[in-house]
Amino acid sequence: MDRVRRGTDDAMIVTSVLMVLWPLLFADRQPGPSGLLVPIGVVALTGAGLIALTRRWALLRHLPVATAVAMAAFWHYRDGNVGPELTWLLIAVSAILLIRQFIGTRTNLTLMRDLSRQRAVLARQAFHDPLTELGNRKMFMDHATDTLAEAEDTMTAVILVDLDGFKEVNDVYGHAIGDELLRIAAERLNATVRAHDTVSRLDGDEFVVLLPRLVDDQIADTVANRILRDLAQPLMIGDTVLAIRASAGIALTRGNSKDLDEVMREADLALYQAKADGKGVARRFDPAQFAAAQQRRQDEAELRLALAEEQFEVFYQPIVDLDGEHTVGVEALVRWRHPERGVLPPIAFLDMAESLGMLPQLGGWVLEQACRQAAEWQQHQPGFELNVNLSASQLGNPELVDEVRAVLESTGLPPHLLVLELTESVALVDLVESARVLSALKTLGVRIALDDFGTGFSSLSHLGVLPVDVVKIDRSFVQAMQGGNGASVAEAVLQIARTFNLAPVAEGVEDATQAERLRELECAQAQGYHFARPMPASDLTDLLSRESSLRP
Repeated sequence: MDRVRRGTDDAMIVTSVLMVLWPLLFADRQPGPSGLLVPIGVVALTGAGLIALTRRWALLRHLPVATAVAMAAFWHYRDGNVGPELTWLLIAVSAILLIRQFIGTRTNLTLMRDLSRQRAVLARQAFHDPLTELGNRKMFMDHATDTLAEAEDTMTAVILVDLDGFKEVNDVYGHAIGDELLRIAAERLNATVRAHDTVSRLDGDEFVVLLPRLVDDQIADTVANRILRDLAQPLMIGDTVLAIRASAGIALTRGNSKDLDEVMREADLALYQAKADGKGVARRFDPAQFAAAQQRRQDEAELRLALAEEQFEVFYQPIVDLDGEHTVGVEALVRWRHPERGVLPPIAFLDMAESLGMLPQLGGWVLEQACRQAAEWQQHQPGFELNVNLSASQLGNPELVDEVRAVLESTGLPPHLLVLELTESVALVDLVESARVLSALKTLGVRIALDDFGTGFSSLSHLGVLPVDVVKIDRSFVQAMQGGNGASVAEAVLQIARTFNLAPVAEGVEDATQAERLRELECAQAQGYHFARPMPASDLTDLLSRESSLRP
Protein backbone atom coordinates (compact mmCIF):
# COMPACT_ATOMS: atom_id res chain seq x y z
CA MET A 1 0.00 0.00 0.00
CA ASP A 2 2.87 2.38 0.73
CA ARG A 3 4.36 1.73 -2.74
CA VAL A 4 1.01 2.40 -4.41
CA ARG A 5 0.66 5.63 -2.42
CA ARG A 6 4.15 6.77 -3.38
CA GLY A 7 3.51 5.88 -7.07
CA THR A 8 0.28 7.88 -7.04
CA ASP A 9 2.07 10.86 -5.48
CA ASP A 10 4.79 10.70 -8.15
CA ALA A 11 2.20 10.47 -10.97
CA MET A 12 0.36 13.46 -9.51
CA ILE A 13 3.58 15.52 -9.46
CA VAL A 14 4.52 14.64 -13.07
CA THR A 15 0.97 15.30 -14.32
CA SER A 16 0.88 18.65 -12.51
CA VAL A 17 4.26 19.64 -13.99
CA LEU A 18 3.00 18.65 -17.47
CA MET A 19 -0.10 20.79 -16.95
CA VAL A 20 1.92 23.79 -15.77
CA LEU A 21 4.47 23.57 -18.61
CA TRP A 22 2.00 22.63 -21.40
CA PRO A 23 1.33 26.15 -22.65
CA LEU A 24 5.05 26.94 -22.62
CA LEU A 25 6.50 23.79 -24.17
CA PHE A 26 3.80 22.09 -26.18
CA ALA A 27 1.72 24.92 -27.66
CA ASP A 28 4.34 25.86 -30.36
CA ARG A 29 6.03 22.45 -30.74
CA GLN A 30 7.20 21.21 -34.15
CA PRO A 31 5.05 18.52 -35.76
CA GLY A 32 6.17 14.92 -35.41
CA PRO A 33 7.77 12.84 -32.68
CA SER A 34 11.01 14.83 -32.74
CA GLY A 35 9.11 17.90 -31.62
CA LEU A 36 8.01 16.09 -28.41
CA LEU A 37 11.46 14.99 -27.22
CA VAL A 38 12.59 18.29 -25.74
CA PRO A 39 9.28 19.13 -23.94
CA ILE A 40 8.92 15.59 -22.60
CA GLY A 41 12.55 15.66 -21.41
CA VAL A 42 11.99 18.99 -19.64
CA VAL A 43 8.81 17.65 -17.97
CA ALA A 44 10.56 14.40 -16.96
CA LEU A 45 13.60 16.16 -15.50
CA THR A 46 11.49 18.72 -13.67
CA GLY A 47 9.18 16.00 -12.33
CA ALA A 48 12.12 13.85 -11.24
CA GLY A 49 13.72 16.80 -9.45
CA LEU A 50 10.53 17.62 -7.61
CA ILE A 51 9.99 13.96 -6.69
CA ALA A 52 13.52 13.86 -5.24
CA LEU A 53 12.85 17.00 -3.25
CA THR A 54 9.58 15.63 -1.85
CA ARG A 55 11.47 12.66 -0.43
CA ARG A 56 13.14 15.17 1.87
CA TRP A 57 10.38 17.77 2.19
CA ALA A 58 7.02 15.99 1.95
CA LEU A 59 4.96 19.19 1.75
CA LEU A 60 6.52 20.03 -1.67
CA ARG A 61 4.30 17.38 -3.33
CA HIS A 62 1.38 19.80 -3.01
CA LEU A 63 3.19 22.66 -4.79
CA PRO A 64 2.90 21.30 -8.40
CA VAL A 65 -0.80 20.51 -7.93
CA ALA A 66 -1.54 23.97 -6.54
CA THR A 67 0.43 25.59 -9.37
CA ALA A 68 -1.39 23.47 -11.99
CA VAL A 69 -4.79 24.49 -10.66
CA ALA A 70 -3.71 28.15 -10.56
CA MET A 71 -2.44 27.95 -14.13
CA ALA A 72 -5.69 26.37 -15.32
CA ALA A 73 -7.65 29.19 -13.67
CA PHE A 74 -5.35 31.78 -15.30
CA TRP A 75 -5.72 30.41 -18.82
CA HIS A 76 -9.46 30.05 -18.39
CA TYR A 77 -9.75 33.67 -17.22
CA ARG A 78 -7.57 34.95 -20.09
CA ASP A 79 -8.89 32.90 -23.01
CA GLY A 80 -12.31 31.86 -21.74
CA ASN A 81 -11.29 28.19 -21.88
CA VAL A 82 -8.22 26.07 -21.23
CA GLY A 83 -8.29 23.98 -24.38
CA PRO A 84 -8.96 20.29 -24.67
CA GLU A 85 -5.41 19.29 -23.76
CA LEU A 86 -5.37 21.26 -20.53
CA THR A 87 -8.88 20.11 -19.75
CA TRP A 88 -7.84 16.49 -19.95
CA LEU A 89 -4.74 17.22 -17.88
CA LEU A 90 -6.88 18.92 -15.26
CA ILE A 91 -9.20 15.91 -15.25
CA ALA A 92 -6.16 13.62 -14.87
CA VAL A 93 -4.84 15.66 -11.92
CA SER A 94 -8.27 15.57 -10.29
CA ALA A 95 -8.57 11.82 -10.84
CA ILE A 96 -5.16 11.24 -9.35
CA LEU A 97 -6.10 13.42 -6.37
CA LEU A 98 -9.25 11.31 -5.84
CA ILE A 99 -7.24 8.10 -6.06
CA ARG A 100 -4.68 9.55 -3.65
CA GLN A 101 -7.44 10.52 -1.24
CA PHE A 102 -8.97 7.03 -1.43
CA ILE A 103 -5.62 5.39 -0.78
CA GLY A 104 -4.94 7.78 2.10
CA THR A 105 -8.32 6.99 3.62
CA ARG A 106 -7.72 3.25 3.38
CA THR A 107 -4.25 3.75 4.85
CA ASN A 108 -5.63 5.89 7.67
CA LEU A 109 -8.27 3.27 8.45
CA THR A 110 -5.59 0.58 8.55
CA LEU A 111 -3.44 2.74 10.78
CA MET A 112 -6.38 3.42 13.08
CA ARG A 113 -7.11 -0.30 13.34
CA ASP A 114 -3.44 -1.01 14.05
CA LEU A 115 -3.32 1.75 16.62
CA SER A 116 -6.50 0.47 18.27
CA ARG A 117 -5.05 -3.03 18.50
CA GLN A 118 -1.79 -1.68 19.90
CA ARG A 119 -3.66 0.42 22.44
CA ALA A 120 -5.65 -2.64 23.53
CA VAL A 121 -2.47 -4.69 23.87
CA LEU A 122 -0.73 -1.92 25.80
CA ALA A 123 -3.77 -1.46 28.03
CA ARG A 124 -3.81 -5.17 28.81
CA GLN A 125 -0.06 -5.17 29.47
CA ALA A 126 -0.43 -2.12 31.69
CA PHE A 127 -3.09 -3.74 33.89
CA HIS A 128 -2.46 -7.50 33.67
CA ASP A 129 0.29 -9.86 34.68
CA PRO A 130 1.40 -11.80 31.58
CA LEU A 131 2.40 -14.94 33.50
CA THR A 132 -0.72 -15.56 35.59
CA GLU A 133 -3.29 -13.55 33.58
CA LEU A 134 -4.29 -11.85 36.85
CA GLY A 135 -4.48 -8.14 37.30
CA ASN A 136 -1.18 -6.51 38.22
CA ARG A 137 -0.30 -4.01 40.93
CA LYS A 138 -1.49 -0.99 38.94
CA MET A 139 -4.87 -2.56 38.19
CA PHE A 140 -5.32 -3.55 41.84
CA MET A 141 -4.35 -0.14 43.17
CA ASP A 142 -6.75 1.66 40.80
CA HIS A 143 -9.62 -0.76 41.48
CA ALA A 144 -9.05 -0.88 45.24
CA THR A 145 -8.90 2.92 45.45
CA ASP A 146 -12.28 3.18 43.72
CA THR A 147 -13.71 0.42 45.92
CA LEU A 148 -12.67 2.16 49.13
CA ALA A 149 -14.08 5.45 47.90
CA GLU A 150 -17.48 3.79 47.31
CA ALA A 151 -17.46 1.59 50.44
CA GLU A 152 -19.85 3.83 52.42
CA ASP A 153 -20.65 1.95 55.66
CA THR A 154 -19.47 -1.53 54.61
CA MET A 155 -16.17 -3.19 55.41
CA THR A 156 -13.38 -3.86 52.94
CA ALA A 157 -10.64 -6.44 53.51
CA VAL A 158 -7.21 -6.71 51.88
CA ILE A 159 -5.43 -10.06 52.13
CA LEU A 160 -1.77 -10.25 51.19
CA VAL A 161 -0.65 -13.78 50.32
CA ASP A 162 3.04 -14.66 50.07
CA LEU A 163 4.32 -18.09 49.02
CA ASP A 164 6.69 -19.57 51.61
CA GLY A 165 9.96 -20.96 50.30
CA PHE A 166 9.33 -19.99 46.67
CA LYS A 167 12.98 -19.04 46.13
CA GLU A 168 14.01 -22.56 47.09
CA VAL A 169 11.62 -23.97 44.48
CA ASN A 170 13.31 -21.88 41.79
CA ASP A 171 16.76 -22.82 43.04
CA VAL A 172 16.05 -26.57 43.26
CA TYR A 173 13.62 -27.23 40.39
CA GLY A 174 14.27 -24.31 38.06
CA HIS A 175 12.32 -21.22 36.98
CA ALA A 176 10.06 -23.12 34.57
CA ILE A 177 8.53 -25.11 37.43
CA GLY A 178 8.51 -21.96 39.56
CA ASP A 179 6.49 -20.13 36.89
CA GLU A 180 4.05 -23.04 36.63
CA LEU A 181 3.68 -22.98 40.40
CA LEU A 182 2.74 -19.30 40.24
CA ARG A 183 0.16 -19.98 37.52
CA ILE A 184 -1.44 -22.75 39.54
CA ALA A 185 -1.44 -20.56 42.66
CA ALA A 186 -3.23 -17.85 40.67
CA GLU A 187 -5.86 -20.35 39.46
CA ARG A 188 -6.49 -21.61 42.98
CA LEU A 189 -6.79 -18.08 44.34
CA ASN A 190 -9.34 -17.19 41.67
CA ALA A 191 -11.32 -20.33 42.40
CA THR A 192 -11.42 -19.60 46.14
CA VAL A 193 -12.89 -16.08 46.17
CA ARG A 194 -16.32 -14.70 45.27
CA ALA A 195 -17.18 -13.47 41.77
CA HIS A 196 -16.97 -9.78 42.71
CA ASP A 197 -13.72 -10.15 44.68
CA THR A 198 -10.44 -9.14 43.06
CA VAL A 199 -7.27 -11.20 42.86
CA SER A 200 -4.01 -9.65 41.59
CA ARG A 201 -0.35 -10.50 41.50
CA LEU A 202 1.66 -7.72 43.07
CA ASP A 203 5.19 -8.92 42.43
CA GLY A 204 7.25 -12.10 42.46
CA ASP A 205 5.43 -14.63 44.66
CA GLU A 206 3.15 -12.10 46.37
CA PHE A 207 -0.57 -11.93 45.60
CA VAL A 208 -3.35 -9.74 46.94
CA VAL A 209 -7.09 -10.33 47.37
CA LEU A 210 -9.65 -7.54 47.73
CA LEU A 211 -12.90 -8.41 49.51
CA PRO A 212 -15.41 -5.53 49.18
CA ARG A 213 -18.75 -4.98 50.91
CA LEU A 214 -18.26 -7.32 53.86
CA VAL A 215 -20.95 -7.42 56.54
CA ASP A 216 -18.89 -9.52 58.99
CA ASP A 217 -15.18 -9.12 59.68
CA GLN A 218 -14.86 -12.87 60.31
CA ILE A 219 -15.43 -13.49 56.60
CA ALA A 220 -11.94 -12.14 55.88
CA ASP A 221 -10.37 -14.63 58.30
CA THR A 222 -12.41 -17.47 56.82
CA VAL A 223 -11.40 -16.57 53.26
CA ALA A 224 -7.73 -16.20 54.19
CA ASN A 225 -7.61 -19.59 55.90
CA ARG A 226 -9.48 -21.22 53.02
CA ILE A 227 -6.95 -19.72 50.59
CA LEU A 228 -4.03 -21.17 52.55
CA ARG A 229 -5.75 -24.55 52.82
CA ASP A 230 -6.53 -24.74 49.10
CA LEU A 231 -3.06 -23.58 48.10
CA ALA A 232 -1.49 -26.26 50.29
CA GLN A 233 -3.13 -29.12 48.35
CA PRO A 234 -0.37 -31.20 46.65
CA LEU A 235 0.03 -30.81 42.89
CA MET A 236 1.99 -32.52 40.15
CA ILE A 237 4.15 -30.46 37.81
CA GLY A 238 5.76 -32.81 35.33
CA ASP A 239 7.30 -35.50 37.48
CA THR A 240 7.56 -33.23 40.51
CA VAL A 241 5.10 -33.30 43.41
CA LEU A 242 4.90 -29.95 45.21
CA ALA A 243 2.73 -28.21 47.76
CA ILE A 244 2.19 -24.46 47.80
CA ARG A 245 2.68 -23.31 51.37
CA ALA A 246 1.81 -19.68 51.98
CA SER A 247 1.34 -17.04 54.66
CA ALA A 248 -1.34 -14.33 54.71
CA GLY A 249 -1.77 -10.90 56.26
CA ILE A 250 -5.25 -9.38 56.68
CA ALA A 251 -6.21 -5.71 57.02
CA LEU A 252 -9.78 -4.42 57.44
CA THR A 253 -11.31 -0.98 57.12
CA ARG A 254 -14.85 0.37 57.35
CA GLY A 255 -16.07 2.85 54.78
CA ASN A 256 -13.43 5.20 53.44
CA SER A 257 -11.86 6.01 56.81
CA LYS A 258 -8.42 4.88 55.59
CA ASP A 259 -6.65 5.35 52.30
CA LEU A 260 -5.32 2.39 50.35
CA ASP A 261 -1.67 2.97 51.28
CA GLU A 262 -2.54 2.70 54.96
CA VAL A 263 -4.57 -0.48 54.46
CA MET A 264 -1.78 -2.05 52.39
CA ARG A 265 0.77 -1.13 55.06
CA GLU A 266 -1.38 -2.78 57.73
CA ALA A 267 -1.77 -5.93 55.61
CA ASP A 268 1.97 -6.03 55.06
CA LEU A 269 2.63 -5.78 58.80
CA ALA A 270 0.13 -8.58 59.41
CA LEU A 271 1.94 -10.69 56.80
CA TYR A 272 5.24 -9.98 58.52
CA GLN A 273 3.72 -11.22 61.78
CA ALA A 274 2.47 -14.38 60.06
CA LYS A 275 6.00 -15.05 58.82
CA ALA A 276 7.41 -14.42 62.29
CA ASP A 277 4.88 -16.86 63.80
CA GLY A 278 6.29 -19.74 61.80
CA LYS A 279 4.75 -19.20 58.33
CA GLY A 280 1.85 -21.12 56.85
CA VAL A 281 -0.70 -19.10 58.88
CA ALA A 282 -2.96 -16.06 58.45
CA ARG A 283 -2.72 -13.12 60.81
CA ARG A 284 -4.91 -10.05 61.11
CA PHE A 285 -3.40 -6.61 61.59
CA ASP A 286 -3.05 -5.74 65.29
CA PRO A 287 -2.65 -2.00 66.10
CA ALA A 288 -0.58 -2.84 69.19
CA GLN A 289 1.82 -4.91 67.10
CA PHE A 290 1.93 -2.10 64.56
CA ALA A 291 2.89 0.39 67.26
CA ALA A 292 5.53 -2.01 68.54
CA ALA A 293 6.88 -2.48 65.02
CA GLN A 294 6.99 1.28 64.48
CA GLN A 295 8.83 1.72 67.75
CA ARG A 296 11.19 -1.09 66.83
CA ARG A 297 12.07 0.55 63.52
CA GLN A 298 12.63 3.88 65.25
CA ASP A 299 14.84 2.23 67.88
CA GLU A 300 16.84 0.47 65.18
CA ALA A 301 17.41 3.73 63.32
CA GLU A 302 18.46 5.47 66.54
CA LEU A 303 20.80 2.59 67.41
CA ARG A 304 22.54 2.79 64.04
CA LEU A 305 22.89 6.54 64.48
CA ALA A 306 24.26 6.04 68.01
CA LEU A 307 27.01 3.77 66.70
CA ALA A 308 27.90 6.23 63.94
CA GLU A 309 27.99 9.17 66.37
CA GLU A 310 29.65 7.21 69.22
CA GLN A 311 26.87 7.87 71.72
CA PHE A 312 28.06 4.87 73.72
CA GLU A 313 30.19 4.98 76.83
CA VAL A 314 32.01 2.27 78.75
CA PHE A 315 31.11 1.94 82.43
CA TYR A 316 33.16 -0.16 84.86
CA GLN A 317 31.96 -2.27 87.79
CA PRO A 318 34.64 -3.05 90.40
CA ILE A 319 35.70 -6.62 91.12
CA VAL A 320 36.92 -6.72 94.71
CA ASP A 321 39.16 -8.96 96.75
CA LEU A 322 36.91 -10.15 99.58
CA ASP A 323 39.91 -10.13 101.91
CA GLY A 324 39.90 -6.39 102.58
CA GLU A 325 37.29 -5.51 99.94
CA HIS A 326 39.64 -3.50 97.76
CA THR A 327 39.27 -3.26 93.97
CA VAL A 328 41.53 -5.56 91.99
CA GLY A 329 39.83 -5.33 88.61
CA VAL A 330 36.77 -4.20 86.71
CA GLU A 331 34.20 -5.55 84.28
CA ALA A 332 33.61 -3.27 81.28
CA LEU A 333 29.90 -2.68 80.62
CA VAL A 334 28.62 -0.58 77.73
CA ARG A 335 26.01 2.13 78.21
CA TRP A 336 24.07 4.15 75.66
CA ARG A 337 23.82 7.86 76.39
CA HIS A 338 20.57 8.41 74.52
CA PRO A 339 20.01 12.10 73.69
CA GLU A 340 16.40 11.95 74.94
CA ARG A 341 16.08 8.89 77.20
CA GLY A 342 19.29 9.33 79.16
CA VAL A 343 21.73 6.55 80.06
CA LEU A 344 20.40 3.15 78.94
CA PRO A 345 21.66 -0.20 80.31
CA PRO A 346 22.75 -3.04 77.99
CA ILE A 347 19.43 -4.87 78.38
CA ALA A 348 17.73 -2.00 76.52
CA PHE A 349 19.71 -2.36 73.29
CA LEU A 350 22.17 -5.29 73.14
CA ASP A 351 19.65 -7.85 71.83
CA MET A 352 18.61 -5.40 69.13
CA ALA A 353 22.24 -4.70 68.25
CA GLU A 354 22.83 -8.45 67.97
CA SER A 355 19.83 -8.92 65.64
CA LEU A 356 21.05 -6.04 63.46
CA GLY A 357 24.54 -7.50 63.22
CA MET A 358 26.07 -4.51 65.04
CA LEU A 359 27.65 -6.32 67.98
CA PRO A 360 30.99 -7.19 66.33
CA GLN A 361 31.56 -3.51 65.61
CA LEU A 362 30.18 -2.30 68.95
CA GLY A 363 32.03 -5.02 70.88
CA GLY A 364 35.27 -4.14 69.12
CA TRP A 365 34.82 -0.50 70.05
CA VAL A 366 34.17 -1.41 73.72
CA LEU A 367 37.25 -3.65 73.78
CA GLU A 368 39.51 -0.91 72.44
CA GLN A 369 38.13 1.80 74.73
CA ALA A 370 38.33 -0.41 77.82
CA CYS A 371 41.86 -1.63 77.07
CA ARG A 372 43.06 1.92 76.52
CA GLN A 373 41.58 3.01 79.84
CA ALA A 374 42.91 -0.05 81.67
CA ALA A 375 46.41 0.68 80.34
CA GLU A 376 46.22 4.11 82.00
CA TRP A 377 45.19 2.56 85.32
CA GLN A 378 48.17 0.20 85.12
CA GLN A 379 50.50 3.16 85.56
CA HIS A 380 49.21 3.72 89.10
CA GLN A 381 47.87 0.26 89.95
CA PRO A 382 50.01 -2.50 88.41
CA GLY A 383 48.28 -5.85 88.04
CA PHE A 384 44.82 -4.26 87.68
CA GLU A 385 42.62 -6.64 85.64
CA LEU A 386 40.09 -5.84 82.96
CA ASN A 387 37.13 -8.11 82.08
CA VAL A 388 35.42 -7.57 78.70
CA ASN A 389 32.39 -9.54 77.45
CA LEU A 390 32.27 -11.42 74.15
CA SER A 391 28.97 -11.88 72.30
CA ALA A 392 28.02 -14.87 70.16
CA SER A 393 28.53 -12.88 66.96
CA GLN A 394 31.98 -11.76 68.13
CA LEU A 395 32.98 -15.33 68.95
CA GLY A 396 31.89 -16.34 65.45
CA ASN A 397 33.89 -13.54 63.83
CA PRO A 398 36.87 -15.09 61.99
CA GLU A 399 38.84 -11.87 62.53
CA LEU A 400 38.38 -11.90 66.34
CA VAL A 401 41.88 -13.14 67.25
CA ASP A 402 43.55 -10.62 64.95
CA GLU A 403 41.38 -7.80 66.30
CA VAL A 404 42.23 -8.63 69.93
CA ARG A 405 45.92 -8.82 69.06
CA ALA A 406 45.77 -5.44 67.31
CA VAL A 407 43.99 -3.81 70.29
CA LEU A 408 46.55 -5.16 72.77
CA GLU A 409 49.41 -3.89 70.62
CA SER A 410 47.88 -0.45 70.04
CA THR A 411 46.89 0.15 73.69
CA GLY A 412 49.89 -1.45 75.37
CA LEU A 413 47.77 -3.42 77.86
CA PRO A 414 49.62 -6.55 79.08
CA PRO A 415 47.69 -9.56 77.66
CA HIS A 416 47.58 -11.48 80.95
CA LEU A 417 45.56 -8.64 82.51
CA LEU A 418 42.77 -8.94 79.93
CA VAL A 419 40.00 -11.42 80.78
CA LEU A 420 37.50 -12.15 77.99
CA GLU A 421 34.10 -13.26 79.32
CA LEU A 422 31.48 -15.35 77.54
CA THR A 423 28.36 -17.05 78.81
CA GLU A 424 27.82 -20.79 78.83
CA SER A 425 25.01 -20.49 76.27
CA VAL A 426 27.30 -18.66 73.85
CA ALA A 427 30.08 -21.22 74.26
CA LEU A 428 27.75 -24.14 73.67
CA VAL A 429 26.39 -22.89 70.33
CA ASP A 430 29.29 -24.76 68.73
CA LEU A 431 31.41 -26.33 71.44
CA VAL A 432 34.23 -27.50 69.14
CA GLU A 433 34.53 -24.18 67.33
CA SER A 434 34.30 -22.25 70.61
CA ALA A 435 37.14 -24.32 72.05
CA ARG A 436 39.25 -23.65 68.95
CA VAL A 437 38.70 -19.87 69.02
CA LEU A 438 39.25 -19.61 72.77
CA SER A 439 42.47 -21.62 72.49
CA ALA A 440 43.67 -19.24 69.77
CA LEU A 441 42.86 -16.29 72.04
CA LYS A 442 44.82 -17.85 74.90
CA THR A 443 47.91 -18.03 72.68
CA LEU A 444 47.87 -14.21 72.83
CA GLY A 445 48.26 -14.44 76.62
CA VAL A 446 44.72 -13.36 77.56
CA ARG A 447 42.56 -15.31 80.02
CA ILE A 448 39.05 -16.69 79.50
CA ALA A 449 36.17 -16.39 81.96
CA LEU A 450 32.91 -18.33 81.88
CA ASP A 451 30.02 -16.10 82.93
CA ASP A 452 26.77 -17.27 84.61
CA PHE A 453 28.57 -20.42 85.72
CA GLY A 454 26.30 -23.26 86.81
CA THR A 455 23.20 -22.27 84.83
CA GLY A 456 23.79 -23.62 81.34
CA PHE A 457 25.99 -26.71 81.29
CA SER A 458 24.34 -29.98 80.49
CA SER A 459 27.51 -31.85 81.37
CA LEU A 460 30.54 -30.99 83.49
CA SER A 461 32.65 -32.64 80.81
CA HIS A 462 32.43 -29.38 78.87
CA LEU A 463 34.73 -27.79 81.46
CA GLY A 464 37.43 -30.13 80.29
CA VAL A 465 36.95 -29.07 76.66
CA LEU A 466 36.85 -25.29 76.98
CA PRO A 467 40.15 -23.58 77.90
CA VAL A 468 38.66 -21.58 80.78
CA ASP A 469 40.65 -19.82 83.55
CA VAL A 470 37.94 -18.06 85.56
CA VAL A 471 34.33 -18.91 86.42
CA LYS A 472 31.85 -16.24 87.46
CA ILE A 473 29.29 -17.77 89.80
CA ASP A 474 25.79 -16.75 88.77
CA ARG A 475 23.94 -14.30 91.00
CA SER A 476 21.09 -16.77 91.47
CA PHE A 477 23.38 -19.00 93.55
CA VAL A 478 24.61 -16.03 95.58
CA GLN A 479 21.04 -14.90 96.28
CA ALA A 480 20.06 -18.47 97.27
CA MET A 481 22.59 -18.49 100.10
CA GLN A 482 19.99 -16.79 102.30
CA GLY A 483 17.76 -19.90 102.11
CA GLY A 484 18.12 -23.11 104.04
CA ASN A 485 20.08 -25.07 101.43
CA GLY A 486 21.41 -22.08 99.51
CA ALA A 487 24.82 -22.08 101.15
CA SER A 488 25.39 -25.72 100.29
CA VAL A 489 24.49 -25.06 96.61
CA ALA A 490 26.96 -22.18 96.39
CA GLU A 491 29.56 -24.29 98.18
CA ALA A 492 29.04 -27.09 95.63
CA VAL A 493 29.54 -24.70 92.72
CA LEU A 494 32.73 -23.34 94.32
CA GLN A 495 33.96 -26.89 94.85
CA ILE A 496 33.42 -27.65 91.15
CA ALA A 497 35.46 -24.60 90.20
CA ARG A 498 38.31 -25.65 92.49
CA THR A 499 38.18 -29.21 91.13
CA PHE A 500 38.89 -27.90 87.66
CA ASN A 501 41.48 -25.43 89.03
CA LEU A 502 39.41 -22.38 88.03
CA ALA A 503 39.46 -19.02 89.81
CA PRO A 504 35.93 -18.20 91.09
CA VAL A 505 34.32 -14.75 91.11
CA ALA A 506 30.89 -14.36 92.74
CA GLU A 507 28.42 -12.04 90.96
CA GLY A 508 25.40 -10.15 92.28
CA VAL A 509 26.55 -9.58 95.87
CA GLU A 510 24.02 -7.15 97.30
CA ASP A 511 24.66 -7.01 101.06
CA ALA A 512 27.28 -7.57 103.75
CA THR A 513 25.75 -10.89 104.83
CA GLN A 514 26.29 -12.38 101.39
CA ALA A 515 29.85 -11.05 101.29
CA GLU A 516 30.62 -12.56 104.68
CA ARG A 517 29.16 -15.92 103.72
CA LEU A 518 31.33 -15.97 100.57
CA ARG A 519 34.41 -15.32 102.70
CA GLU A 520 33.47 -18.28 104.85
CA LEU A 521 33.24 -20.40 101.67
CA GLU A 522 36.71 -19.10 100.70
CA CYS A 523 35.57 -17.34 97.53
CA ALA A 524 38.39 -14.91 96.76
CA GLN A 525 36.68 -12.29 94.58
CA ALA A 526 33.21 -10.86 94.07
CA GLN A 527 31.31 -8.02 92.45
CA GLY A 528 27.87 -6.52 92.99
CA TYR A 529 25.94 -3.48 94.17
CA HIS A 530 27.13 -4.09 97.75
CA PHE A 531 30.60 -2.95 96.65
CA ALA A 532 29.80 -0.53 93.80
CA ARG A 533 27.52 -0.03 90.84
CA PRO A 534 28.91 0.33 87.31
CA MET A 535 30.39 3.81 86.90
CA PRO A 536 32.15 5.99 84.34
CA ALA A 537 35.93 5.75 84.04
CA SER A 538 36.48 9.06 85.87
CA ASP A 539 34.47 7.90 88.90
CA LEU A 540 36.39 4.64 89.04
CA THR A 541 39.65 6.56 88.90
CA ASP A 542 38.50 8.55 91.93
CA LEU A 543 37.54 5.30 93.71
CA LEU A 544 40.96 3.79 93.08
CA SER A 545 42.61 6.96 94.38
CA ARG A 546 40.57 6.85 97.59
CA GLU A 547 41.37 3.19 98.14
CA SER A 548 45.09 3.85 97.56
CA SER A 549 45.09 6.66 100.12
CA LEU A 550 43.50 4.35 102.75
CA ARG A 551 45.97 1.51 102.28
CA PRO A 552 49.07 1.59 104.55
